[in-house]
Amino acid sequence: MAEFTWDAIDRKAVDTARVLAADSVEAAGNGHPGTAMSLAPVAHLLFQKVMRRDPSDSTWIGRDRFILSAGHASILQYVQFYLHGYGLEIEDLKHLRKWGSMTPGHPEYGHTDGIEITTGPLGQGLASSVGFAYAQRFERGLFDPETPAGESPFDHYTYVIAGDGDMQEGITNEAGSLAGRQQLGNLIAFYDSNQISIEDDTDIAFSEDVAARYEALGWHVQLVDWKKTGEYSEDVEELYAAIESAKQVTDKPSLIVLKTIIGWPSPTKQNSGKIHGSALGADEIKGLKEVLGFDTEKTFEVDPEVLEYTRGAVAKGQEQHAEWNKAFDAWAAANPERKAILDRINAGELPEGLEEALPVFPTDKAVSTRAASGKVINAIAPLMPEFWGGSADLAESNLTTIEGAKSFGPADASTKTWSTDPYGRVLHFGIREHAMGAILNGIVLHGNTRPFGGTFLIFSDYMRPAVRLAALMKAPAIYVWTHDSIALGEDGPTHQPIEQLTALRAIPGLDVVRPADANEVAYAWLEMLKHHDRPAGIALSRQNLPVFERGEGDASGETLASAKNVAKGAYILAEAPNGTPDVILIATGSEVQIAVEAREQLKAEGVNARVVSAPSLEWFFEQPESYREQVLPKAVTARVSVEAGIAMSWRDIVGDKGRSVSIEHFGASADYQTLFKEFGFTTEHVVAAAKESIAAS
Repeated sequence: MAEFTWDAIDRKAVDTARVLAADSVEAAGNGHPGTAMSLAPVAHLLFQKVMRRDPSDSTWIGRDRFILSAGHASILQYVQFYLHGYGLEIEDLKHLRKWGSMTPGHPEYGHTDGIEITTGPLGQGLASSVGFAYAQRFERGLFDPETPAGESPFDHYTYVIAGDGDMQEGITNEAGSLAGRQQLGNLIAFYDSNQISIEDDTDIAFSEDVAARYEALGWHVQLVDWKKTGEYSEDVEELYAAIESAKQVTDKPSLIVLKTIIGWPSPTKQNSGKIHGSALGADEIKGLKEVLGFDTEKTFEVDPEVLEYTRGAVAKGQEQHAEWNKAFDAWAAANPERKAILDRINAGELPEGLEEALPVFPTDKAVSTRAASGKVINAIAPLMPEFWGGSADLAESNLTTIEGAKSFGPADASTKTWSTDPYGRVLHFGIREHAMGAILNGIVLHGNTRPFGGTFLIFSDYMRPAVRLAALMKAPAIYVWTHDSIALGEDGPTHQPIEQLTALRAIPGLDVVRPADANEVAYAWLEMLKHHDRPAGIALSRQNLPVFERGEGDASGETLASAKNVAKGAYILAEAPNGTPDVILIATGSEVQIAVEAREQLKAEGVNARVVSAPSLEWFFEQPESYREQVLPKAVTARVSVEAGIAMSWRDIVGDKGRSVSIEHFGASADYQTLFKEFGFTTEHVVAAAKESIAAS
C-alpha cells in the first residue's frame, strides 16, 4: 500500500468543502447539503490522493472515471471541481441551481466539464457505472489484450459514490448482479449508508442487509464504520486502506459500505431528514462555522493556502497524463493498425466500405425485418470491431448475435450454448431490460466503442428511464426492439405494443426507426451508425414482409424508390399514377405493404394515391422545409396514416381532413393475419379511409 498522509491542510480542505456546500445551498435557497458535508472527506480523498485524473483534460482516455450516483448531492462534486481546478470558480458555486449556471441541481453530462454522466434519477449512476466497467474491459481487449493487467494505457478504474436511495432502486440490483457475474474488478463503489432520506430514517421502508446482498451478487464487500466506537470518527486512513484493498481484488467489483452521519458536523440538523434535501438556515450555518472554526460573518470563505494545495491536483494530473502518454505512444508505435482504428473512432468516422458491405435482399422471398437486422449486424461486425452488443435474454428472437464471436464474460460463465471470453463481443444482459439501458449508457459515455442492446418493443417500457437519459445526454446507444406490433400474434395483449411507438417518439432527441422491408433495415442501420449525437431505437417485425422491387433513385411511374432514401426519414416510395396525388398514404413498418396494395386498388378505381414510407419521423422533420413540402405538399389535405399503434403521432401530419388507420385499444391472442383483419389493418380499410379523407377535403 502506498504511503498515506492526511495532514492539517487536508482537514482544512475538507472543512472548507463542507462550508462551501452549505453556503452554496443556502444561496440557492434549496438543495441537498447534508450528503455533501458528510462525504467531503471521501471526495477530497478521491480527488486529491486516489484517482488518476487530469483536471485540465476531461477527455483523456486513460483517466479514472468518477460517478456521483447520489446526484442530488451535486454540490459535493462541484466543490471538488472548484477546489481541484476543473474550471469552476467561486462564482459558479454561488449560482448553484440558477438559470445558466454551470452548477445545476444534478450533475449533467455535456453541461459542466468533467461530468462523466447525468445522474438525476437515483440508481442510474451506479447502474451505468457497470457499463463504464464493461467498456473499459472491452476497450482493452480491442486495443491492448496482450499487456499484463495494470500495465496497459487502457487500464483504469471507475469510482462511484452511491447512497441509500440508489440501493433502494431496483435497477442497481439488476446491474449489480451483472457486475458480479462479469467479475468487474475495475469497479469500486462507495455506499454512503447514512440511513436518512427525505422521509427521515430509512428504517420506515428499508431494513435489508445491503452488504450481504452485494456479497450474494458476487461483489467484494468491505465495511468502514465511522460510528463503530459510539463516537463519530472520520477515519480516512481506514477508508484509504479499503480502497487499496479493493484494487487488489481483480475478479470482483468492490463495494465499500461507509457508515456516516449525514450533515456532520451540523450542530442540530445532522442525522435528520431536515438536512437531506433543504438548506440549513442562517442559524444552523452559523453553528456549523463555529464548530469548524470559520468566520461566521463570511460566506464562501476559502483560505488561499487551501486553494493552492488542492489545485496542485492540476500539475499532478498533468504529470500523470504525461507519464501515461509515454506508455500510450509506445503502444501506438507497436500497434499501428489498432492505433488507426482508435483514430478513426475518435474522429467519429465509420469504416471504409461499410455501405458496400450492407446486404442486398432479393425480392423473391419475404423476410421479417428482425431477420434482416440480424443479417445487417453480421455484415457490419467484420468491418467495425468496436461494434458489439446483445440482448436481454432474447437473442434468438431479437437476432442480435454476432456470429462466430465469443460472449463477453469470464471463462467460468461459459455454457453449453455460449463460449465466453473477457473481451467477447456478444452481450448477455439476462432478463434485465432496465439495467441493459443503463449499461448501454455507461458503455457509450465511456467512449471508443459502439454498443447495441435488444428486447421486445413492449419491454422498452422497462428501460424507458435509461432511454430518456440517453436522449438527454445525446448518447448514441442503439436499441433493437423487435416484435413491433399486434402482428407478433399469439402471445396476446401483454406482449403487443400499442402506445409504445408514440410514447417513444415523445422523448426529445430519440430517433425511432421502423423500416418497411429488409432493404430499408440495411440503410436504417447505416444511418443510425452515422449519428453520434443521439440514441436510436429500431422497431422490427416478427412476421415476414415482402421485399419491394425498387429502382436506383426516387420513385417514378410504377418504379419504387431506392431504400437509400431511408436517411431522409420519410420519402415517396410509390408516386401517384399520374404524378399528382389525390391522396397520400403514409405508413411505417409492416403496414407499408398494405398502403402499396391500397394504392393499386385505388388506381383501379381511378384514384391517384401516393405512398410515403416514413421509417423515422425524427429524421424527416430534420430535412429542409422544401423537401418536406415535396413529400407531403400542403395542398394535398387528403391523407391517411397507416400504423399498427395509436394514432397520436400522426395527428399533426394527417390534419383535420386526414384519417388514421390505427389501433386505439389493446390487442388479443390470435395469429397475426386474424388480428390484422379483425382490427382493420387491411387494404380495404385503407382504401375506405382514403375515400373518406378525399371526401372531407
